[in-house]
Amino acid sequence: MDINGVNRNGPAAPATIATVPAETNSQNRELIQAIKAVNSAEMFGERNELQFQKDPQTQRMVIRMVDRHTKEVMSQIPPKYVLELAAQVKGQK
Repeated sequence: MDINGVNRNGPAAPATIATVPAETNSQNRELIQAIKAVNSAEMFGERNELQFQKDPQTQRMVIRMVDRHTKEVMSQIPPKYVLELAAQVKGQK
């Protein structure tokens, strides 16, 4: 296969690679393993699981307890109103 046939619009743009320190990758893996262990042990009940996500507006980490079946958010840290306040403050700067 011709490598130029992959991108018919000309040469590909140079890729930007964000480098993440190896220690951060290791910490992320450990966190993911810990969350999976907590969820599989059903520490919050058989219907609930923990989810960690980054809020798209504030870029802050959010911890949610979610119903596995309905995907309803049972509780969240920080609460939604705190994230909304942070987004407003960020928008005023």
